[in-house]
Amino acid sequence: MTLATLAEVLQPALKHGHAVGGLVTQGWEDMRAYVAAAEAEQVPVILQAGPSCREHTPLPILGRMFRHLAEAASVPVVAHLDHGYTFEECRMALDCGFTSLMYDGSRKPLARNIDETAAVVELAHGAGISCEGEVGFVGYFDGASSAGTDPAEAALFAQSTSVDAMAISVGNVHLQTQCGAGLDEQRIRQIEAVTNLPLVIHGGSGVPAAQRRTLAARSAICKVNIGTELRMAFGKALRAAVDRDRARFDRLEILKETHDPLVAATRAVLRTLSKPQES
Repeated sequence: MTLATLAEVLQPALKHGHAVGGLVTQGWEDMRAYVAAAEAEQVPVILQAGPSCREHTPLPILGRMFRHLAEAASVPVVAHLDHGYTFEECRMALDCGFTSLMYDGSRKPLARNIDETAAVVELAHGAGISCEGEVGFVGYFDGASSAGTDPAEAALFAQSTSVDAMAISVGNVHLQTQCGAGLDEQRIRQIEAVTNLPLVIHGGSGVPAAQRRTLAARSAICKVNIGTELRMAFGKALRAAVDRDRARFDRLEILKETHDPLVAATRAVLRTLSKPQES
């Protein structure tokens, strides 16, 4: 069994100069492909159950699915709650076998975010698992605007909460279908200067691959969340499978044809985060 906590995969990443993919899942087909891709690349992977995934599939089922995949995997697999908005939701994820909780209080005043995140950290650490928090707000493409992370607030948040990883807002945006202008590297360096935590980028699909690669190797960014980019790859493969034979109606036959293309797309993503192999 290679089930791991967030800290167990991010601390080596911080020490050795690479990042780990936080891959946003929507169902069995993608999470299975993500683990296959991680095994092919021989890197750890973080399977993430976000709010839309949890609306579709109950947390107890997701927990079992994540743990089932981890039990057979040859690489570390983290079962991660992404954007937990309440203490009770985080407690439920812990009870369902998740090994990492992300409490998102980023829209709340700093003092309240600190207090509520610290409570989830205490819950997580008491059970021997990890907790990620967010300071500064990462907005949404064609939605709510971002509020950039203030380095002084990041330092206070890190010190006051004891989180294992800290998500920051440095030009990243959720749900981008194309690459944006890139991250604010100056702000990242300012945050690095006042904390020694592994840093997390949400909305990684909008970050150019070259910048992902550079920051993974040369900064404290140790976790990059990727969702939209891989959902687009899945959608493309699904449409191709449907179009190949419009008379087919067995969804299992159709869904099987998404696996290999999604594994290939995921491997390409993971390579942008991995430490380059020595020649």
